Amino acid sequence: MAGGRELVVSFGEMLIDFVPTVAGVSLAEAPAFLKAPGGAPANVAIAVSRLGGGAAFVGKLGDDEFGRMLAAILRDNGVDDGGVVFDAGARTALAFVTLRADGEREFMFYRNPSADMLLTAAELNVELIKRAAVFHYGSISLIAEPCRSAHLRAMEIAKEAGALLSYDPNLREALWPSREEARTKILSIWDQADIVKVSEVELEFLTGINSVEDDVVMKLWRPTMKLLLVTLGDQGCKYYARDFRGAVPSFKVQQVDTTGAGDAFVGALLRKIVQDPSSLQDQKKLEEAIKFANACGAITTTKKGAIPSLPTETEVLQLIAKA
Repeated sequence: MAGGRELVVSFGEMLIDFVPTVAGVSLAEAPAFLKAPGGAPANVAIAVSRLGGGAAFVGKLGDDEFGRMLAAILRDNGVDDGGVVFDAGARTALAFVTLRADGEREFMFYRNPSADMLLTAAELNVELIKRAAVFHYGSISLIAEPCRSAHLRAMEIAKEAGALLSYDPNLREALWPSREEARTKILSIWDQADIVKVSEVELEFLTGINSVEDDVVMKLWRPTMKLLLVTLGDQGCKYYARDFRGAVPSFKVQQVDTTGAGDAFVGALLRKIVQDPSSLQDQKKLEEAIKFANACGAITTTKKGAIPSLPTETEVLQLIAKA
C-alpha cells in the first residue's frame, strides 16, 4: 500500500457473547452460559493479526471488568488497542447467543445504551486511523448517535489519508428499530466503500430477492467499488470486480460452530489485499486471495468460539495443500 503501509484498522463494537454450555437449546432452556469475546470488527482485527498482519481496533468499551478484559484480549492477540477508549458511565455490551436445534441463531442483546454506542468523533484516534491501509467497519455502529457520527467521521479521515474502505454490514436485525431503517442506514454509506462483503441472507435482505444470481447481486454493485463479495457458507464465495467476476469453492471440513467464520474470511482477504493491492485488478491473484480466505473461514468452523478458532497462516496453508 501507499508508503509501504500494511495496517488494517477495524472500527466498531467489541462485546461479550454468552453462549450456552449445552448445544441446541433456546436461551430460556440453557442451564448455564460461558463468556466468549465477540464483536465482528474486533474478530476481523484479531484474524488479521493471527495471520501475521498489522491490525488495530477503534471503539469504546465500558470502564468495567469486561471492558478491561476485552482490551487485554486485543493486546494479547497482537492488535493495537490505541484506538480503544473507555466509558465510565456505560457498560460493555453483552449478547446472549444460542444455536437452536433447528440450526438458527437466537440473539438477546444488552445495550441500552452500551459503551460502544457512545463513542464520539472527538474521541477518535485520528493518527491511528490515518495510518490504515484498509479501514474496515460494519453497520451496527450506524444504529445510534453519537457512534454513527463517529463512524462517518472515521471513514472520512481514512479515505482522505488514502485507505481502502472495507464494509461488512453484519446484519443483526434485533438491534435495529425496524427492517426498513436497517436497510436504509446500511445502504446510506454503500457507495463509499471500495470492498463490500455480504452473506446470502444479507443479499436477500438488501435486495428483497431470494437469489444469488448475478443480476440480483449487481443491484448492490456501485461504479465506485473495487470488489463485491457474496459468501455462500460451505458453498464458497462469488466475487465481482470492475473487469471480471467469478466464484471460488470452499473447503470441506467437519463443522462444529460457524461463529466468526465470516469475520475470519474478511480478515484473511484484507490481509492478502494489503500485502498485494494489485490483486484487486488481477483475477488470478484475487482468486488465490479468496481461496486463502475461504480456507481461513472453513478452519474457523471446526472449533468452538470465534477468536479461539481463528487460524494462523501455517494452518491455512496446510488445509490448502491437503485439498
